[in-house]
Amino acid sequence: MIALTVIGVLSAAAVWVGGTRLERAADRLASYYALPPVVQGAVIVAVGSSMPELLTAVLAPLLHGNFELGVSVIVGSAVFNVLVIPAVAAFASDGALNATPDLVYKEAQFYLLSVSVFILTLSLAVIYNPAPADFGVGGNVTRGLALVPIAVYGLYIFLQYADTVDHEAEGAEGVDVRRQWLTLLVGFVLISAGVEGLLRFAIGVGDALGTESFVWGLTVVAAATSLPDTVVSVTSSRKQNDVTSIANVFGSNVFDLLVAVPAGVLVAGGTYVNFSRSVPLLAYLVLATVVLFTLMRTRFELSRWEAGALLVTYTVFVLWVFAESFGVVGLLNAT
Repeated sequence: MIALTVIGVLSAAAVWVGGTRLERAADRLASYYALPPVVQGAVIVAVGSSMPELLTAVLAPLLHGNFELGVSVIVGSAVFNVLVIPAVAAFASDGALNATPDLVYKEAQFYLLSVSVFILTLSLAVIYNPAPADFGVGGNVTRGLALVPIAVYGLYIFLQYADTVDHEAEGAEGVDVRRQWLTLLVGFVLISAGVEGLLRFAIGVGDALGTESFVWGLTVVAAATSLPDTVVSVTSSRKQNDVTSIANVFGSNVFDLLVAVPAGVLVAGGTYVNFSRSVPLLAYLVLATVVLFTLMRTRFELSRWEAGALLVTYTVFVLWVFAESFGVVGLLNAT
């Protein structure tokens, strides 16, 4: 356990350092290319800070033959992003975290659409490619099905591109473009090493404690892979750039669900998914999103007491997951 703890801490540190470098480079490049704030947060910075989740979805089936662990990390990270990151950013801001109608109505609603498309993809796998399951029902997600959410993400990029066309701004001067792209590469390498270590940590702890690895993926590993997103949002809120701070949360989750998970399927060539285990987790993700959406819609800001409510909601999620691992609750059949 000591060795696993050391691996987990060092891996999280690698993800933190790599994510920070990657985030800074992505932010400077977005400023250099004069992209609007929503696009910076929802696409450029979000994709960069979501690199840990993308690599998790790819490396879990490729190196460990455990696609479910990759999915659990992404779902757990999505819940963390929706509940914890806005709360931390609100506490780090001066007063409250301000939103805009465009952010709430477009980004949040498209994110809910992304969750629906993800659930639909899993449903199609169960309907057309059913597979035996030790708990509930399951199905095989093929490469063809994986292209469905990727196509929806193409629509998301198009909508952001339309904003870019209408946006007029001058690019930042004094940016060494080659150096920033090199920094992106270095950050990518560090994140890759950190993610692999975190996957080994989750599998090792699960074996040592007699629990399934996906439980640790939903909580500890998910939180660790969300460190870059946390850095992005907190830094943006301190700079009073609240739009980028919140847009990063939705943009990261949209990328995770519509690109990261399908990427793992494309690499694995198709994979099995337990639908009965996935649905309760995704249902909680929808609940978390509705809570955040409702709180932001009131006065288009997130106050500190509302941030506290988000943290309580996340605490309930963690308690539920560990209750599953000890057999107190059986929705996920984790024992």
